[in-house]
Amino acid sequence: MLEIATRARVSKRELYALVGNKQEMLVACISERAKRFGVPPDLPVLRDRETLAQVLASFGTKLVREASDPTVIAVFRLAISEVTQAPEVARALDSIAREASRAALRKIMAGAQASGLLTGRPAELASQFNGLLWRDLQVSLLLGVAERPNPGEIARRARDAAAAFLQLHPPPNDAPIS
Repeated sequence: MLEIATRARVSKRELYALVGNKQEMLVACISERAKRFGVPPDLPVLRDRETLAQVLASFGTKLVREASDPTVIAVFRLAISEVTQAPEVARALDSIAREASRAALRKIMAGAQASGLLTGRPAELASQFNGLLWRDLQVSLLLGVAERPNPGEIARRARDAAAAFLQLHPPPNDAPIS
């Protein structure tokens, strides 16, 4: 708190008056960061599977880039280590940040389903794509046994996940492939 107050050029007392306790500050930070995980407003209309692949790869790239940021990994570690003393931080991380990315993926999958490009339940489809995207990277980052991937590796991971996902979910009989 002292470091944050110093950087903000306020006293710790002022900082506590503004944001409350440490947990409330973390929840506020999580909420602010979670805004980055939404569906982009300029999302193209999902008319064919090529566009769907591009959207999934683009969203996956953004998700891995944001969620593998060392600051985000540090917050995850903090939430895990403090779960017994401050469970609200872990709950906020799950219900705000993780839910924002899950909701965005569900929206993409629902759009693909509405366009006749996929069949299945959007929540399950989103979860499958997320698994293909992350594999074991997040756990490896949390454990400190892997380096954060560089931008090229992140983009390749997202493209590979999109391709694998679409291979697992062939187009319905009347879906536009292009």
